[in-house]
Amino acid sequence: MNKSEHSSNRRRFLKNLGAVGTLGSVLPPAVLAAQPTLQSPSAEKGHVFLSEPYLQQPAPDSMTVMWIANLPSYSWVEYGETSALGTKAHRSTDGIIDAYNRINQIKLNHLKPATKYYYRVFSKEIAEFKPYKLTYGNTIESDTYSFTTPAVSPQAVRCLIMNDVHDRPETITHLLSLKGNDPVDFVFFNGDMFDYQTDEQQIIDHMLAPCSAGFAREIPFMFVRGNHETRGKYRSELQHYFGNPQGRQYFSYTWGPVHFTVIDTGEDKPDAEPVYAGIVDFDGYRAEQARWVDQVMQSKEFKKATYRVVLMHIPTFYHNGWHGPTHCQQLFTPLFNKHKVDLCISGHTHKYGVHEPVAGQHAYPIVIGGGSKDGSRTLIKLKADAKRLNLSMLRDDGQEVGAYQIAAKR
Repeated sequence: MNKSEHSSNRRRFLKNLGAVGTLGSVLPPAVLAAQPTLQSPSAEKGHVFLSEPYLQQPAPDSMTVMWIANLPSYSWVEYGETSALGTKAHRSTDGIIDAYNRINQIKLNHLKPATKYYYRVFSKEIAEFKPYKLTYGNTIESDTYSFTTPAVSPQAVRCLIMNDVHDRPETITHLLSLKGNDPVDFVFFNGDMFDYQTDEQQIIDHMLAPCSAGFAREIPFMFVRGNHETRGKYRSELQHYFGNPQGRQYFSYTWGPVHFTVIDTGEDKPDAEPVYAGIVDFDGYRAEQARWVDQVMQSKEFKKATYRVVLMHIPTFYHNGWHGPTHCQQLFTPLFNKHKVDLCISGHTHKYGVHEPVAGQHAYPIVIGGGSKDGSRTLIKLKADAKRLNLSMLRDDGQEVGAYQIAAKR
């Protein structure tokens, strides 16, 4: 591709990224029924990116890059330690390269720890896909961005935590403006980013767009569902747009001195509630996670961590006493007490607060982030090194409304 073609494609990308409208269909109904995430805008818009790149699954030797194109494509990432790039990566399974897809999740492997990399993403439209003939269309490409891989054993971790945004993308942008000049390793979204799941455009407009514009092209984020993300016709498709460690809705990871255990707390009402129409099983799902939590908290990674932090949308205490929160309390509190969890960070109640340990109940502090309304929205800043863990919770006016400090115990 010559310089003139690159400039032309780039101008078209910038123009069309903000102009994409409601999703329609240019694919056969049978294909859409089997794979609803292949739905595409009208063909006359041409081949465009629906989202900018966003980073997932950070590791010392790898990083996952995700983005969405509007038409089925063959996509890849070009990357390197300089802006000249030089290395190409795509995703393949059992010898077949992922293609004729729109949602791209490409893992860059064999990276060096604590190293800055530059990257650019490409999507080449597949205009026709016959058994013995594949016809390509236009290729689009992004700008060049960069990220830095974590160190193998970083001395510290610095992250931001948000919760209960409820389909207000301006909240993400506003809360990010409160972080100041502090460096950030990753951002964590602790559930209820949406009211319910409607379609792909909602995910793009209300989360991916403000995240990419604010940080996610160069700083990764992780996400756990809240109870509202389990609702709506697009609920089962949500998982395709994020890449969590271990490839599940619940997961664990260690960054520097902190071991994080992430729990998907499910719905807040009984499974038999008529509104769920008999198609949920969150009691069984939470019980499955309790068994997993017990195993994780017996692992070497958990035991040797200087600090043990749990992230879960619904808190184990200070809730409304409905079935889901009570079930979480019954299942997880004994495990957290038994394995000496140092801190639990939640949301859900829309009432921010820092709750000290209570003898005979929870031996760990519980921090609950705020809600979605102005004056209740919060940004949690967590920093930890070998000596102490510091948590600061800022309200949306910039005032600190909660703080907690833990001295190193191990």
